[in-house]
Amino acid sequence: VQLQASGGGSVQAGGSLRLSCAASGRRINGYVMAWYRRASGEQRELVASITGAGGTNYRDSVKGRFTISRDNAKNTVSLQMNSLKPEDTAVYYCKIHIGGGVEFWGQGTLVTVSS
Repeated sequence: VQLQASGGGSVQAGGSLRLSCAASGRRINGYVMAWYRRASGEQRELVASITGAGGTNYRDSVKGRFTISRDNAKNTVSLQMNSLKPEDTAVYYCKIHIGGGVEFWGQGTLVTVSS
């Protein structure tokens, strides 16, 4: 499985970005997809996840601002990020959880939010 993340960039606080992650080599149907991020000097943290059935989970700091979605027909998962804050600055990674300890990561896309 290969995951290609895109959509990162530089925005001012309060702005919006939409990240996309395109999967190839396997259909994403039925698998948990997730977005993580790692800020400079910090550990990678879970931002949001979505199950195969569409159930979602968010870390508290992004609830109400970020929305994760999936398009199984296009084999993509997206992260709509609104009301961005400087503390959202990080490299964002997408992940597919296959199960049995198997997971694959995308290469990361940088989001920079200036105050």
